[in-house]
Amino acid sequence: MEFTSIVGTQLRPSRIGLGTWAIGGLEWGGHDDEAALATIRRAFDAGINVIDTAPIYGEGHAEEVVGKALKGWRDRVMLATKAGLEWHGNGEVSRNASAARIYKELDASLRRLQTDYVDVYLVHWPDDRTPMEETALAMAGLFKSGKIRAIGVSNFSPAQMQEFARYAPLHVVQPPYNIFETAAARDVLPYAQSHELCAFTYSALCRGLLSGTMTRETVFHGDDVRLTDPKFQQPRFDHYLDAVARLDAIARERFGKRVIHLALRWLLDSPAVGVALWGARKPHQLGPIDGAFDFQVDDDLRKTIVDIVTEEVPDPIGPDFLAPPLATRS
Repeated sequence: MEFTSIVGTQLRPSRIGLGTWAIGGLEWGGHDDEAALATIRRAFDAGINVIDTAPIYGEGHAEEVVGKALKGWRDRVMLATKAGLEWHGNGEVSRNASAARIYKELDASLRRLQTDYVDVYLVHWPDDRTPMEETALAMAGLFKSGKIRAIGVSNFSPAQMQEFARYAPLHVVQPPYNIFETAAARDVLPYAQSHELCAFTYSALCRGLLSGTMTRETVFHGDDVRLTDPKFQQPRFDHYLDAVARLDAIARERFGKRVIHLALRWLLDSPAVGVALWGARKPHQLGPIDGAFDFQVDDDLRKTIVDIVTEEVPDPIGPDFLAPPLATRS
């Protein structure tokens, strides 16, 4: 396992972190807690010390499962969770990064996680209806009190991060980033690098597209988020699968690897990426990480990858559909 640091803290995270969105169950076709617990423990065995979760993942369920898994491991794990989203019992989610909401969410998260502190606490999405000063000062107060050990923001633009940093220290930024979704390389990641922020990038496999396991016959069921993801709708789905096939061929020919290994190594060799968050809810889904440490993606290969994606995906689209609406508050 490779490790990095978070400037301004004593934290030393593994460069691969376990993402637990799918463990929560909602939007991923249900949950299997026993498999989830085994997955988290498999992550520990693999040298992963970052567990990334959020209250919204299964409306608290992912945090509860993580809390159970942390028993006996808490002092060896870097726990990241978030605040700033509110669910309303009817399937609707809205943004709310008010100070009151942040305090309430942290207390609830600590109960579910069965701990008295969080290593990295992030504002999940920017909330334009709450003054940035209010949000940032709330996070600064929690940092000063010791309830959180690092402050982060997720899905923030550089301008929003700049405003946040006027009122509070900032240590971690969390953008979506993978071979198919590279917008962060234009602004967020350069900002992180120039301001010594540790980037925890998410969607390493682009909701499974880069796993190499999907075909044109793959069908999604129930509340699976990919039913509303434009990448998985035709004709885009075919285009992305064609790109995956070519990327897989390159990985085989050059390294004896598969596209899933290439996607992870591409992230680890990307400038400014500190931690690549790898989503999994079954132990075997962590197996491929072992194949990402014995080769590198150089600049020539990065250009080849860009060329392949450009040629095969004429109508690319980002992860914008994931953004929750602004809260309706007076």
